Amino acid sequence: MHLLVDYIKKSLEAYYPGDEIPGYTRIIIEHITGKTYSKAMLEGNALTKEQQEYIHTIVDRLKQYEPIQYILGETEFFGLPFSVNENVLIPRPETEELIELILNENKQPNLSVLDIGTGSGAIAIALAKHLREAKVSAWDISQNALEVAGRNSKTNETNIYFRAIDVLKKYPRDEKFDIIVSNPPYVLESEKAEMEQNVLDYEPHLALFVPNDKALLFYERIAEIALDILKPQGKLYFEINRAKGHEVLEMLKDKGFSDIALFQDLSRNDRMVKATKLYL
Repeated sequence: MHLLVDYIKKSLEAYYPGDEIPGYTRIIIEHITGKTYSKAMLEGNALTKEQQEYIHTIVDRLKQYEPIQYILGETEFFGLPFSVNENVLIPRPETEELIELILNENKQPNLSVLDIGTGSGAIAIALAKHLREAKVSAWDISQNALEVAGRNSKTNETNIYFRAIDVLKKYPRDEKFDIIVSNPPYVLESEKAEMEQNVLDYEPHLALFVPNDKALLFYERIAEIALDILKPQGKLYFEINRAKGHEVLEMLKDKGFSDIALFQDLSRNDRMVKATKLYL
């Protein structure tokens, strides 16, 4: 086992910062053995030939800067297991902070919740698991993403109503919601040069990018939808581009929302916005 750990570390040292490699090593060993890293190292059981070959495959793909979550086909979000592939974004820790915000502000049971642009289903599923008796719906333009989200919903034993909806076109108006939440595409085309290679080369651009001249394209549209299908006193939550916080606030104010607030993430970047619909 120690020889394999040394192999992983030495193979990756020319590709990744030294402080990242132990994390990759731990993830690989735990995935291969099905045990905690400390237990696997303590027991030191020999791996099968197939397991060793799998480790070599994982390392080779990491050398191409493919995200470890896509290589293994799984990740964790808000303490829950999720399948991921090239059709969905990998859930980020910052989005867990959005979940915390929503849960802290909404304690009542039987809420109706809509997640727009659900991707892997991470937001919808986390809320369904932690909001008491909530009725959760989720939309996405990508049928492939919805298939991933459906599998994740089943894995996590949640009952979510998924629909294939392009929010820039027609949208359902047959239900009103207490909460609408969205982490829509918000990375500007001009920001590509600043992005990590593993994100740019592997994660779905449909879920990432907006034109430079339409930075708030999805925020404006989703705000309009929220005014239509939120209940009175209903709340709208966004994850945002950290450079666009005040622009989002002004847009929501112009559209007539109240109780508008901007929140920072743990890295002190503007990351989340909340607004309330007050009128019928």
